[in-house]
Amino acid sequence: MKNKELLQQENSKVHQEVLDANLNYVESFGEKSNLALPPSRKFAILTCMDARLDPAKYAGLSEGDAHVIRNAGGRASDDAIRSLVISHKLLGTAEWFVIHHTDCGMEYFTDEIIRGLLSKSLSTASVDENGWKNVSEEGGSNEAKHISFLTISNQAESIIDDVKRIKSHPLVPSYIPVYGYIYDVKSGKLIEIPEATQVGRAS
Repeated sequence: MKNKELLQQENSKVHQEVLDANLNYVESFGEKSNLALPPSRKFAILTCMDARLDPAKYAGLSEGDAHVIRNAGGRASDDAIRSLVISHKLLGTAEWFVIHHTDCGMEYFTDEIIRGLLSKSLSTASVDENGWKNVSEEGGSNEAKHISFLTISNQAESIIDDVKRIKSHPLVPSYIPVYGYIYDVKSGKLIEIPEATQVGRAS
């Protein structure tokens, strides 16, 4: 119970910090209210939700420039492709980047591991030299067996696979180029995966 109370207190603090930050942002919002709905630079990025990645900084974006689609691993899931299709069809993006990154959390577990953890508890798990484990084992669910978590065993291969999946989708025009890159979390550098970009070339 004590841990639950501490978590609730931390959540309340973060909630207020976000609201305070938003008030500061509103004060300097300025001409952003005039931004158009379509992205002005006509491209989209599919990348990971990892908190160490800031696409606005590593890709030189300002508000209104591009679409940024994020999920765990930056994978070409059905929903990511749905967003990319809308991005092009209705909002005019003409080229796409798939950007994974080094030291991605999706490399540190498998579908079997997370399904096993969730079957016994929905609370946050911990990891040590022996692997992942539940802190408590109550209130789990077997619903995870219906989900493909799109874990990663090799970053370059996962980018190639994602670019292939996007390019082969029947709703994706062949003339849209899709580029494949890995973001290095130690240097901030984008490293091209040539095979992915070759697979993703426009035709």
